[in-house]
Amino acid sequence: MGGQYLSMVTDFIKPFYDAFIPEHRYMNYLKGLWVTLQISFFAILLGIVIGVTIAVIKVTVADKKKFIWLKVICDVYITIIRGTPLMLQLLIIYNLIFTARDTNEILVGAVCFGINSGAYVAEIIRGGIESVDSGQMEAGRSLGFHYMQTMRYIIMPQAIKNVLPAIGNELIVLIKETAVAGVIAVSDLTMAAQNIGAVNYDILTPLYIAAAFYLVLVLGLTRLLHIFERRLAQGDR
Repeated sequence: MGGQYLSMVTDFIKPFYDAFIPEHRYMNYLKGLWVTLQISFFAILLGIVIGVTIAVIKVTVADKKKFIWLKVICDVYITIIRGTPLMLQLLIIYNLIFTARDTNEILVGAVCFGINSGAYVAEIIRGGIESVDSGQMEAGRSLGFHYMQTMRYIIMPQAIKNVLPAIGNELIVLIKETAVAGVIAVSDLTMAAQNIGAVNYDILTPLYIAAAFYLVLVLGLTRLLHIFERRLAQGDR
């Protein structure tokens, strides 16, 4: 009976060993993870730049008929990005912008996912701006600031503080969404698992290992986000 259990355990462990240890295959996972982290980091930075720009434009021109066309452009961008599948967006952006074969894959992924993330960040930032009391704008103007100075020095710092947890959640979502980066030939963590599976003639086990990497990463970031939120709450008190 003991030998049977040992055989079962061995049969369970062996596929994971074969998919992780021989020929330093674990390095492929780590390299893919590093690519995923870099793409996620730069994509969220680009998304924040796009999102803040669009949110400020939408709030600023909301009551100005002369510049309503800017708001329309922003609304169209947000509607298209939020209303179409991410994979289709990646394929369109990749084939529209990146035609050279030697283009840096980190740049490709960051731009593609950053454009996608920008639409969601824009709505997050807009909600943060609108959550700041309107009296803050009047207070800034009474101090002699013009509109953009008031927005920069008074409104935006409060808005960003209000939406930082949501931005953190967007980063977590973005990390998971990068799993489809393989469709534009980016060697991320999921692609590394698929390549190992093709070589090892075992598709599922490398995917299980990649899923474990994603799970640990997301759980760690979620924990850090909770700690950060508690510190923000203590600062408010």
